[in-house]
Amino acid sequence: MALYLVQHGKNLSRDIDPEQGLSEEGVAQVTRVAETARHYHVLVGAIAHSGKKRARQTAEIFSDHLGVKQIDAVKGLQPLDDVAEKAGSLHTGQNLMLVGHLPFMERLTAYLTTGSTEYTVFKFQNGGIVCLDALPDSTRWTIKWALMPKVG
Repeated sequence: MALYLVQHGKNLSRDIDPEQGLSEEGVAQVTRVAETARHYHVLVGAIAHSGKKRARQTAEIFSDHLGVKQIDAVKGLQPLDDVAEKAGSLHTGQNLMLVGHLPFMERLTAYLTTGSTEYTVFKFQNGGIVCLDALPDSTRWTIKWALMPKVG
């Protein structure tokens, strides 16, 4: 099972959009990464997002580009939610994409790879994907690859 972790695209400020949906730049970032993922034949079975407008919009762009039919808002992906609880609910099976927020995504990546949230093992970018792969016979995961909108 592959686990794809995605930080939502760049969003509008609260004074422009109280729900902080994606900005034009955010839509462009996510679209570029989603198109590249499609080009590399990234296979996703389901997408779960936090329910916030910017995460839902990001998930919808990935869904459209990757042909994912199952897309749902789920609990446990808010910025300060418990990563151990979410990690415990991950089951090997179909490839899953989680779309959420910082610091949650960075903390979840650290927890899955090291067992601790104290270390930052990867710096996310808005709209980027980090692919994790479950290690056989272990509760740990490894970072397999990443696709970010900005290099350098």
